[in-house]
Order: sequence, then structure tokens, then C-alpha cells
Amino acid sequence: VQLQASGGGLVQAGGSLRLSCAASGGIFSRYALGWFRQAPGKEREFVAAINWTGGSTYYADSVKGRFTISRDNTRNTVYLQMNSLKPEDTAVYYCASELFGSGGHYESNYGAWGQGTLVTVSS
Repeated sequence: VQLQASGGGLVQAGGSLRLSCAASGGIFSRYALGWFRQAPGKEREFVAAINWTGGSTYYADSVKGRFTISRDNTRNTVYLQMNSLKPEDTAVYYCASELFGSGGHYESNYGAWGQGTLVTVSS
């Protein structure tokens, strides 16, 4: 499967953005989807994931209660709704997929990655 992330941009602290990740070339409903991010000078970290059935979601503690991951299998798209954004959320955000996955935290579980979309939160 190929992934294309979009929706990043510049937003003020406290604002909202919705990221999208469109998939092609595979049976989308069979994939767990995850969002990861990499801030300048830092390693990439887990943000959120949804399992292949869509029945379970997982979040990093740093975004819990502010971010929501969802999927639309009719559009082959996974979303990340980000509310109450903070300057520390500034990063390049990547989507990733795992065939029949449970939506784990580990990058190694994911076989395909999108190109990333930049989110900048100003204070």
C-alpha cells in the first residue's frame, strides 16, 4: 500500500488541524494505521494508531484527550484530528500502515510509510 499524508500547516497554539492520509494499492480495510511524528533534533515518536478493524485506538500520553484518530474505509483514508495544539506538537507527521495489525507503538511493526506533512504550532 502507498500512503500520502496531507493537511499540515501553520497554526497558533490552541488551534486545530486535521491531517489526512490517503492510501492506494492495497485493501485498506485490512491495515492498521498509525501516526508518528518527528520534531526537529528528536527521534520519531508514536502519536496514535487504530487497528485494522477500527475497533481500537491508541494514543501517546502527550496527545491523549487532544488528538483523535479515525478511519474511513470508503475513502481509504485515515485522519488525525488535532485540537488544543501546543508548540511542542510542532513536527513532521507521518502515517504508516501495518497489514492486519493491532496498531502498536513500534515503528518496526509498520511496513509502509507516507512522506510526512509538517505541522508548525506558534506560541
